[in-house]
Amino acid sequence: MSGWRDPERWARWVVGDGCPICRSVATDAPLAELEVSRLMMSEDAPMRGYAWLPFRRHVVELHQLTESEGAAFMRDIRRVSRAIAAATGAVKLNHEIHGNTVPHLHLHMFPRYPGDPFEGGPIDPRRIRDAVYRPGEFELMRGRVLEALARPAA
Repeated sequence: MSGWRDPERWARWVVGDGCPICRSVATDAPLAELEVSRLMMSEDAPMRGYAWLPFRRHVVELHQLTESEGAAFMRDIRRVSRAIAAATGAVKLNHEIHGNTVPHLHLHMFPRYPGDPFEGGPIDPRRIRDAVYRPGEFELMRGRVLEALARPAA
């Protein structure tokens, strides 16, 4: 549900007061620290290989970034995109920036696979009911992503 239904809370979050993503950036362990964002992955992901990149400083929109921040964020996105593609073997990666639920710039990266639950249509993570990782599989995925991140770009 959109945070817009509580305009006072939304207004606080827009300026960073109590922003849940700012809290996450400050407390949750990332898979990797990047130039201006953090690579976050979780076992309770909506799809195998799903990752998200919150911008480290509180900002809501892409146009609010400085030129150097925008270039650095794109480098972070491209670097993680290469790593996720290599680690997952996905046929396509969907990159999504919304901010409708929490007004803090962050990007969602959804690997797509033949036969995935959303093949031929948009991704709706709320429709995922079952775990996407078997026991031990998430740790292997994290390791493959880290290995791929460590390789120099071609």
